Amino acid sequence: MHEAVLRSQRPGLAAPSGRVIDRYAIIPLLACVYATIAFPLILVTCSPTDSACLLEARPESKIFWPILSAVALVVALRNRSRLRFPPILIILFAYLALAGASVAWAFKPEASGIRFAQQAMIIASIALPAIVATRSTDLLRGLFWCFFIAAVLNMLFVMGRPPIDVKFATWGYPGYFSGKNYLGECAAVAFLLALHELLHPGRRRILGIVTALMSVALLLLSNSKTALALAVLVPAFAWALLKLSRAIRVPVWVIVVSIPICWMAFSFVTGFSMNRVSYMLYGDSTFTGRTIIWDFANMQIAKKPLLGWGYQSFWLVGPDAPSIVEAPGWVKEMPNAHNGYEDTLLELGYAGFFLLVAFILATIHGIGRLARFDLSRAWILLSIVLYVAITNGLESTWMRGFEMLWVVFVIAAVEAARYWGQARPAANSAIARRPAMRRIHGPRLRPPSTPINVVRSR
Repeated sequence: MHEAVLRSQRPGLAAPSGRVIDRYAIIPLLACVYATIAFPLILVTCSPTDSACLLEARPESKIFWPILSAVALVVALRNRSRLRFPPILIILFAYLALAGASVAWAFKPEASGIRFAQQAMIIASIALPAIVATRSTDLLRGLFWCFFIAAVLNMLFVMGRPPIDVKFATWGYPGYFSGKNYLGECAAVAFLLALHELLHPGRRRILGIVTALMSVALLLLSNSKTALALAVLVPAFAWALLKLSRAIRVPVWVIVVSIPICWMAFSFVTGFSMNRVSYMLYGDSTFTGRTIIWDFANMQIAKKPLLGWGYQSFWLVGPDAPSIVEAPGWVKEMPNAHNGYEDTLLELGYAGFFLLVAFILATIHGIGRLARFDLSRAWILLSIVLYVAITNGLESTWMRGFEMLWVVFVIAAVEAARYWGQARPAANSAIARRPAMRRIHGPRLRPPSTPINVVRSR
């Protein structure tokens, strides 16, 4: 027992445990499987340039999510005594509630209401069964298996499906996804989860090595430079944040908040802006045309700054949509702003934006608390959370249907929430159990030379 406690406190080592994937954890993991594997395979027959085929509502989703959410609700009701809602989940539900309320003022209430109903089912399918699952449930291991299968399938598709090589699109293999960036995102998450498996001995480490090698190969084949760079940099950044937080005794979320503030001050003083960063990374200062979309989005945000245009009621909601009527040129064809934070401001205004930021920071704070007990698990969860948060600066996945990165983020947030109430490090818990062990083995003999008052004070 003492060896396990010591291993859990040593950096880079994962303590052996009896973690399992119980029947309740299967429900949120099925949500991950559908978003990451099943649904992309349904769309694999669509051409990457056929937006109508890619964006149309699918009957499979209309069947899958109601059934999964109904099962999750039944599980929650049967185990309602075990339901608890840490601040992470309270903020998530408040964020969801605002999306539901926005149907009342949405530009297209019908479309907004349908999309909100689906989002409520998605979050219920993940959060409710995960909260009632036992503490020994290993959601992170289940998430790894989901992405291991996805990596294997994508390797097969890469060998049998040609790369995307069309006008106005960057060359790269898409795997079974509709675009190469999706493959890059999938491979990056698989790589991060493989790092956690490398910290365990035996077959888990071997499987982790195999998954990491497949992930690197897929990242290179997808030609997704952003995903490749973040897959390498984010784990080191997350580890540095956890070590710095422990060293200076400041919560991780406070350090994270200070980073953009310091960047804005640095940019103001030096004139070194994100446009310069874009030119260094992509060879142009517009993030491959994204700043043109963002300029239009900012003009529309200014029209309804507080509560926005309504949940998913701005882009592609009919011929009279603001994105069609007022957008310039090719921006009319965009399905989103290619920035999750811009889209949140567009749809839910600053009220939704602050709830989103609060949800992200609460998740990071929960992971910081988890680091007291399981440093390796906290490291990988923080890596995933930072990866999704940074990726949303260039793509839009926050609360957008069952986008793969959104589903992964919610699972990571729920995993952090499950440990919110645990207040003592593992080592202290082991010490607290020692008196009970002594009673089993009998009273400890007192050395003759020890004063009796010293013994009683122990």
